[in-house]
Amino acid sequence: MPKEILINSDSREKRVAIVNDGRLDEFYMERPGDKTIVGNIYKGKIEAVLPSIGAAFVDIGLPKKGFLYLSEIESAFESGDAPQQKKDKEIKKGQEVLVQVVKEQFGTKGPRLTTEIGLAGRYLVLMPTENQIGVSRRIDDDEERKRLRTIFHELKLPKDVGFIVRTAASGKSKQELMHDAQFLLKLWQRMESNIKKSKAPSVIYEEYDLSLRVIRDSFTEDVTKLIVDSKPEFYRIQHFMKTFLRYLVRKVELYRGDNLFDEKDIEKQMSRIYESRVFLKSKAYLVIEPTEGLVVVDVNSGGFKKNLQQEEAAFRVNCEAATEIARQLILRDLGGIIVIDFIDMGKEHHRREVLNTLKRALNNDRAKFDILGISKFGVVEMTRERIHRTVQMLSFEQCPYCAGRGKVKSPVTISIYALKELKRYLKDKPLKEVNLTLAPTVIEEILRDKQGLLEIERKFRIKVNLVSNPIQHIEEIKIA
Repeated sequence: MPKEILINSDSREKRVAIVNDGRLDEFYMERPGDKTIVGNIYKGKIEAVLPSIGAAFVDIGLPKKGFLYLSEIESAFESGDAPQQKKDKEIKKGQEVLVQVVKEQFGTKGPRLTTEIGLAGRYLVLMPTENQIGVSRRIDDDEERKRLRTIFHELKLPKDVGFIVRTAASGKSKQELMHDAQFLLKLWQRMESNIKKSKAPSVIYEEYDLSLRVIRDSFTEDVTKLIVDSKPEFYRIQHFMKTFLRYLVRKVELYRGDNLFDEKDIEKQMSRIYESRVFLKSKAYLVIEPTEGLVVVDVNSGGFKKNLQQEEAAFRVNCEAATEIARQLILRDLGGIIVIDFIDMGKEHHRREVLNTLKRALNNDRAKFDILGISKFGVVEMTRERIHRTVQMLSFEQCPYCAGRGKVKSPVTISIYALKELKRYLKDKPLKEVNLTLAPTVIEEILRDKQGLLEIERKFRIKVNLVSNPIQHIEEIKIA
């Protein structure tokens, strides 16, 4: 079953799709203004200490102060040139601390911080403040866990740092793990020098951007191709691959067609991410409703018709739904508290099997999750780690037409989509001039960065007139 990573990159947006046998399994988006800070390491300064909630607010140079639990601080404080203090040292305003962002800022909340620093590589995570070796719990084969631990004892790595063996390390050779460890140790050495020279607040280390993160985390040997549609991005990826993943360079291809995501049927599949109903092959369907506090998933039998007893029919639909729910949670990157209402089943072993199906389907999920169990009514309660802003958060804003009761695509999203629609329209039309009519806020976004528009005019040798219509719906695009 062919697995591909597709990267669509331009100056205003980067999108990555992971496709299995033509089916979209994972989708990520990043824009320059929305670049994640998760994984970034900062030298910060304590702004305020609140013993009542056991936390401190830390200035890391961003508009919103970071949130740090006092219980997590382990030998992390510095005061001028003084040596690092012990964790039982009194925490005071103005002290400096090395922190890493573990959760993006959401709404009015600042970024969540930790002093337990981790540098992620291809197969390993270096923990410079630890001195232990840990193996990912998702590597559940006892023999493989033993083999990996044996390799680490043979590598003779520094004793003052620790490592976590990532899931991707399963089956990898001693040499591959050694190369990864050496890279991370050199990176940390450079960072230590930077830490000493920098004044708080300052950035010590920035996490990779979307393309390189996906390559690091998902470009495994079972991926048949990585296809990118931008020359600069292609050369940048090649340079990265030659440095860290040379044996996979041959699988990287530059796309030379008109629209990579259209050709691979990704645009159509992507549009379904925003729909609340998801239909299954059996004609049953899911209803997915994210709310402010939690995500509700309801399983419905819909048009499922088979000559089965009610209990057996419910069991079959629920098993199919469990697999699809796991896929949708990953695809939509839904997090927080999640409540799943399966169709009622009377037999306990059926409920248990549906729960196991859900757990197995989530095995490939990189986000942390915790499933509490399944009730006799078929209700599953679980939590899933929410780190980044979701694709839906990036693509939509509060609808001005319904006072927040629904969502509408943002001017940035429509401006990007409008230029893509214009390119499709002009593909087989030898015109000299064309009118593109849009809502005023969408035109503002296009003019904010004219590069995309100028590229279209040069490529098709055409003049594009932007026509502003104040009464036009923000998502409406007119080309004539």
